[in-house]
Amino acid sequence: METWSQIIAFSTFVGVILLVMTEWMHLTIAAFLGALLLIFVHVMTLNEAVDYISQSYATLALFFGVMVLVRAFEPTKVFDYLATQMVVLAGGEGKRLLLGIVAITTPICAMLPNATTVMLLAPLVPPLAQELGVNFVPLLILMVLVANSAGLLTLVGDPATFIVGDAVNISFTDYLVQLSLGGVIAVAVIVVMLPFLFPKTWHKKLDNLNQLPQPKINHPRVLIAGGFIMAFVLVFFVVGESLPIPISPAAVALMGAALALLLAHHSKIDTVNNILRDVDWSTLLFFMSIFVIIGGLEKTGIVSGLSRLLAVLLGRNIFLGSLLLLFLVGLLSSVVPNIPLVVAMVPLLKQYLVNVGSVGADVLSPTFEGQFPPEVLPLFYAMMFGATLGGNGTLVGASSNIVAAGISELHGRRISFKTFLGYGVPVMVIQLVTAALYITIRFFF
Repeated sequence: METWSQIIAFSTFVGVILLVMTEWMHLTIAAFLGALLLIFVHVMTLNEAVDYISQSYATLALFFGVMVLVRAFEPTKVFDYLATQMVVLAGGEGKRLLLGIVAITTPICAMLPNATTVMLLAPLVPPLAQELGVNFVPLLILMVLVANSAGLLTLVGDPATFIVGDAVNISFTDYLVQLSLGGVIAVAVIVVMLPFLFPKTWHKKLDNLNQLPQPKINHPRVLIAGGFIMAFVLVFFVVGESLPIPISPAAVALMGAALALLLAHHSKIDTVNNILRDVDWSTLLFFMSIFVIIGGLEKTGIVSGLSRLLAVLLGRNIFLGSLLLLFLVGLLSSVVPNIPLVVAMVPLLKQYLVNVGSVGADVLSPTFEGQFPPEVLPLFYAMMFGATLGGNGTLVGASSNIVAAGISELHGRRISFKTFLGYGVPVMVIQLVTAALYITIRFFF
């Protein structure tokens, strides 16, 4: 019976991944059906499934809060304004337009999930590019590459970084100190490669700047008040966990969302129902379903079995394990969405560390709030970098890539798998190599 349950759990996981990779089925439907299959065939009970979801409440709360916060300020048209200013600041030069996309996308993606940022900014690029006589496909691909890379700048910039960081109880401030420089390097790699990746746009002279639409910011007073809410969120992201009564990033995001809803309601720029209706419930359901599927792998013993294999291969060599994980997870993330990948890898890594005696068995508890030994943390850091940067490799590597491809198709041009590969693979390879150098120098020398 146990072997049968393992076969079902593993087959379900692989089947969902294949359906997502091939885009034969919408990723949320695939994951949702997979989770329900495990319940219907009694691999786990409904109560157990809910328990696995509840163990990852922080991830769900963080992204729900951020989604509401961003959507509440959409009527101000601030993102439309920023996109137009990006083109105006280009001042007639293609290279300044490319640098402007990097400059606008990077700080936003440091605080918002990359797919959310692409949803906000990417629809504005095709009409602006067409006004300038520029092919918008390379611009969308650049935005995606930057968005994925900038997710490494902070703990909340990418779902993968937050899931791993939450698993090892790293604070927002500790992340800034330990890992943000790696994110800066990842973005810098793209900047250095711009003339080689986008030579036509880099050397192009832009015309028709005077004919661009000039969107205006609506409800400026509301936006000012919203600025204070955003400042509150950013400040407490940084200091919240170091207060006498710690406040987690998830709680801060939820409070920011509640304040944004209050502001939108009382200022009448939008209704609460409209804002909540537009939340990306599909992504949240995908998260929950994936947590259940990984729970099935844990319950049936597949995770512990793979961790024992890892222990045999690596022993206690953290340096070798870190580099191996960086490139392995990076390559896998280029073809497997990074969210289910890191959700599966976190318990595997924890079990491996228990098996080799580097940590106690208490780290396997969902309620564990202690600190991991500093010498084992590079394993988790390497997984963060691999999962995030690997998403730049192919069109299916990250959700933001899929979002940009859909927006491009709506405007009459298809981003093919091969087209994205030409940009993504060189960036991914160089970023993974520089990340390996960063991790080696930062944590082992």
